[in-house]
Amino acid sequence: MADKSTQVQSISDTFRVRPQDFDLAEVDPAALPVGPKSKAAAAADMAAIGRELDRLQEALYAEGTGGGNRRVLLVLQGMDTSGKGGTIRHVAGLVNPQGLRIASFKKPTRAELRHDFLWRIRRQVPQPGYIGVFDRSHYEDVLVARVDNLVPSTEWRRRYRQINAFEAELAEQGVTTVKCFLHISPERQRERLIARLEDPLKHWKYNPADLEVRAKFSRYQLAYSDALVKCSTPVAPWFAVPSDRKWYRNWVVARLLLEALRDLAPSYPEPSYDPAVELARLREADPLR
Repeated sequence: MADKSTQVQSISDTFRVRPQDFDLAEVDPAALPVGPKSKAAAAADMAAIGRELDRLQEALYAEGTGGGNRRVLLVLQGMDTSGKGGTIRHVAGLVNPQGLRIASFKKPTRAELRHDFLWRIRRQVPQPGYIGVFDRSHYEDVLVARVDNLVPSTEWRRRYRQINAFEAELAEQGVTTVKCFLHISPERQRERLIARLEDPLKHWKYNPADLEVRAKFSRYQLAYSDALVKCSTPVAPWFAVPSDRKWYRNWVVARLLLEALRDLAPSYPEPSYDPAVELARLREADPLR
């Protein structure tokens, strides 16, 4: 019987941002266009997805140790409470951490500000064989920089082209980039902020400045819409992921990552020795026997 995780095809086609006809205002953050319709069904499928992700990641890691240059970069962007951390825990947590590299990008340091905005990003690109995860990314420089007027409009507009060129460069180097915009509604964001304040164990997640950012929700949506349209390219497409339901968000991102690895079809490198000869040596001349 086919694995349940194979029964839903082309998740990437469903959620891919197509610049020519994309309108973020028409994307329902609570939609369930394909796949499981309940949390229980999603959990069952996530188990199957996890098994396949683990197998493919091991092959990718092995391929990298054998001299291959391919790797995967999962980029997570979204408003506060959209679930970037939760997605990392539930999706990246499905694979062996030995082959995983996670980078979180916050306000640039003084040292980082002395360089081009892509400088700190380049330093975190995953090595061959690895899956890299960006919690926020180079897109902060066309989002926060735009909304808060940190640079002139001529500067952040120029960055769209720089980002596209950078991601094309990554593709040439063997990087498969999977960019996920975790799309939530302002109503759901409010619920999650309240939940953080009502639970003492979640107070650390809250920052009084979160309300200042929330007041700019519509401005951020416009900035995200432009970034998604201008930077969704054939080599590095954006995917708009409905994220009002955490379990559905996790399932979609896991499926997108799985499809990317399936397309790569990583393979184990051929050994530089004869396994049969080495097995015979171990059985007949084991130095510890």
